[in-house]
Amino acid sequence: MSITAEVTGAPAPVAPAARAVVAVVIEWRGKIALLKRSRHLNHDRGRWHCVTGFLEADVSPRQQASRELFEETGLRSSDLLGLRQGPALLLNDDSGRPWVVHTFTAVAARRRLEIDWEHDSYRWTAPGKTRRFTNRVSWLDVVLGATGHLGN
Repeated sequence: MSITAEVTGAPAPVAPAARAVVAVVIEWRGKIALLKRSRHLNHDRGRWHCVTGFLEADVSPRQQASRELFEETGLRSSDLLGLRQGPALLLNDDSGRPWVVHTFTAVAARRRLEIDWEHDSYRWTAPGKTRRFTNRVSWLDVVLGATGHLGN
């Protein structure tokens, strides 16, 4: 509560509740997968990103990450050599709304992904070459940095 609100009795400003999401970077033999958002979507259409999804009620971030991996790429737990949780990030979108982003790295045992309707394509790239994908979502570099995949 701000000092002014205490003195005047005015209600304290309420920060908007943060929305929670998972962001999963897929790694295979030292490369990472970037997925291109479908041109049929309204949000971030045609932009490169990693696997993402809203954190559903009563589901842990790890469970949600596993669900999103399967839904968006066809990767099951048996297709993974590991699923490492990274730091949770607090990011603001363009309108200033806060987002809690639970980051993960999924180490895939296979190269082939079976992408769903949310994506038009995917590409494997060296972490140091992600900046060549100029049409990336604005937050991708922050997630890649937090998971150790930004490169030089």
